Amino acid sequence: MSSTTQVRRSGRRWRGSIVLGAVTVAALVSACSGAASGPNGGAGDAAAAPAADAKLTLTVYSKFTDREYNVVTAGLNKLKAKFPNIEIKHEGQQDDDKITQSIRGGNPPDVAISFFTDNLGAWCSTGSFQDLKPYIDRDKIDLTQIPDAVRSYTEFQGKRCAMPLLADVYGFYYNKDMFAAKGVTSPPKTTSELFEATKKLTEFNPDGSIKVAGFLPSMPFYANMAQYWAPNFGATYIGPDGQSHLADSPEWKAMFDFQKQLVDFYGGHAKVEQFKAGLGEEYSADHGFQRGKLAMMIDGEYRTAFIKDQAPELKFGTAAPPVLDSKPDRYGGAFTTGTIIAIPKGAKNPGAAWELIKQVTLDTSTLVELSNGLKNVPSTKAALTDPKLEVTPEFKTFLDLYNGGKLTPNPSTPIGDAHLKAVNDFAEKWQAGNVPDMVAGLKQVDAQINDELAQKRAGG
Repeated sequence: MSSTTQVRRSGRRWRGSIVLGAVTVAALVSACSGAASGPNGGAGDAAAAPAADAKLTLTVYSKFTDREYNVVTAGLNKLKAKFPNIEIKHEGQQDDDKITQSIRGGNPPDVAISFFTDNLGAWCSTGSFQDLKPYIDRDKIDLTQIPDAVRSYTEFQGKRCAMPLLADVYGFYYNKDMFAAKGVTSPPKTTSELFEATKKLTEFNPDGSIKVAGFLPSMPFYANMAQYWAPNFGATYIGPDGQSHLADSPEWKAMFDFQKQLVDFYGGHAKVEQFKAGLGEEYSADHGFQRGKLAMMIDGEYRTAFIKDQAPELKFGTAAPPVLDSKPDRYGGAFTTGTIIAIPKGAKNPGAAWELIKQVTLDTSTLVELSNGLKNVPSTKAALTDPKLEVTPEFKTFLDLYNGGKLTPNPSTPIGDAHLKAVNDFAEKWQAGNVPDMVAGLKQVDAQINDELAQKRAGG
């Protein structure tokens, strides 16, 4: 896999996805509040499918570039087998801001592809993505072929305004040579086992600085994000009352206690930061795990392709992420997210757009070709077991996690990913020792998130 894939992977999921801020969402609410019903608005009956000999052009926006752009374009053009006269105009390098601006300006694409599930709540609640239920009902689509967690991150408050286009699953990576050298016989299954393995695998320089880190606690860094750790501890964001409840959650407290335990083991935040500063960029060939500076880490399935391309000599294994000792039943689960595809409000050819969405999200052959090309997890159960799916032992771990019934997505909220940013900001301050009272600090995070939710519910 080429390093050009670096623009679209895990870290960008929250760091780059905060594009629907207060101004943009407010503008979307204004632009969509008077949306007409019907297939070109945000509700109503499903638009008719085009005739087999229909001649039209479907415009598709995505953020794909370079090699991945070509893979996705080929997948989109699979529609020609059924509609040979439909041309696909695939415009890459179109991020969420550009999608939003096109909707506000009344000139949207027919199909929008986004790397970010976290903005779905804002898009659904404003009507900027059309409700797909009329199409699904008309065509009798069986959504149970998509795992529950993946279905959940493509809908908001019961409204399905997107479909999943491949998925990311976050598992555990470990260096086999380091394990053998230090007598670690198997990947840890619990946080206490992870801590013991970290102590065995870590190497310090004579001056006390870190030479090799067993497991790096820095957050946010690489794929160390609060949302990727949270499922392993059973930590959730929004309670049944619709409010943030981090300060009352023993799971969040356990997660941050574990983070501090790791930081203290390394000799404090300053030493961790000094070590981190010497590591390569997340998607470069100098990534810390790929260069033998990290013995274990959490990352997505796509890292298997990066390793094959950038560090083919590395002997590594993959497993389910370790879980909190008191929650052994969570082992075998993982965080999931993925690329989403939708029909924007005002699309000129919604009926044809739906046919394209069906092709790339539900057709097994198309999904398998996309998965083989992009090295993401195919998002239907049938594609997971297709004999043409290219599966290495390391990649199979993620297929098993995906199909294991224990996936956890981020909750869709009308505030986009503001709650995720708030928690990761807290994690960064906490590990630096700048939060003297964890509970008091989490209460402040709860207040911040709940204030944003209240403003959104009030139409702010």
